[in-house]
Amino acid sequence: MDTLMDLPGADIVERGLGDLDAGRDTPEAALISMAAPRLRALGLAVTGSAESEAGHRLYHLLSEADRASAHSRYNALVGSMASFARAAEHATPR
Repeated sequence: MDTLMDLPGADIVERGLGDLDAGRDTPEAALISMAAPRLRALGLAVTGSAESEAGHRLYHLLSEADRASAHSRYNALVGSMASFARAAEHATPR
């Protein structure tokens, strides 16, 4: 896991895992819920189950903070998660 936390986007993953563990309803926690199956496959301990509506929750949280930038921030967060997961898949021995 230490190797994974050195990857780009790891700060978002780490913050989201902490928020999810603590029961905080944050965009980062929703992002982790969205990516839970992929993150678990990488060996990360993700609490709770993957939410089918996590993507909608993420967008809702982002639009509550700033409706005008919600779409671009959503895409940026999902892109960061995908980049992290791809890099982690290549960094993790199979």
